[in-house]
Amino acid sequence: MTILVTGATGTVGRHVVAELLRAGERVRALTRDPARAGLPEGVEVMAGDLTVTESLVPAMEGVTGAHLINFGGDGYDLLPNGKEIVDLAVASGVRRVTVLGGWDESTLEPAVQASTLGWTFVRPTEFMANALQWAEVVRTEGVVREPFADATTALVHEADIAAVAATALARGGHEGRTYPLTGPERLTIRDKVRVIGQAIGKDIGFVELTEQQAREKLAAEGQPQEMIDFMMTVFGDVPEEANQVNSNVEDVTGRPARTFAQWAAEHAAAFS
Repeated sequence: MTILVTGATGTVGRHVVAELLRAGERVRALTRDPARAGLPEGVEVMAGDLTVTESLVPAMEGVTGAHLINFGGDGYDLLPNGKEIVDLAVASGVRRVTVLGGWDESTLEPAVQASTLGWTFVRPTEFMANALQWAEVVRTEGVVREPFADATTALVHEADIAAVAATALARGGHEGRTYPLTGPERLTIRDKVRVIGQAIGKDIGFVELTEQQAREKLAAEGQPQEMIDFMMTVFGDVPEEANQVNSNVEDVTGRPARTFAQWAAEHAAAFS
């Protein structure tokens, strides 16, 4: 069968494409700019925008499985056209979908649940890839400045998120399930900085900012106010339930979730 991957050039989407290829599946990738996709040979790349339902018609043709994300556009705005996407998927013959979501539901999730699609929801906690935001300052200054130094999350490797989605799509047997996804350990921000330092063989300094200092820093970097408020809320009061380590990655894929030390070793060049 052909599996459509939306958000195919994103942090998780690229890994979903790779996992499906390794599983021997035919993969169609949706991106707004095919010329810049840079996806592996053998992937059928098509133009489309999740927020414009009509643009998805050619991409859905002949597809029996789809990996969907619940946000789109230039930022991380929740999809307003979830029902239209689901109606198109059903009419096109799609039978099985995975939905990658975050803290909040969009219009997509209830529409999927109310449809005839076999669905699996994938809900990760913090992405390990978020640490790449520190890459430049670690390279140039050797110090990380963040608030909430002891905020603790069970961050998960983006490749593990993708592996769960790809397994559900390619093998089935996970319909009607919602999988919160974590890594194998809980780490503070201080811990994350220390682990990255170990990966690059260098002590990285850490300066804890006040919330006000952090807000000013993010604003100076061009972050929109809603994103600043979101970050202050999430890391200032970490959702405990979402950050309790679970075994869902291993239960679904058959292999243990990757550690942050593994992620840091894989991305050491970005920090060096």
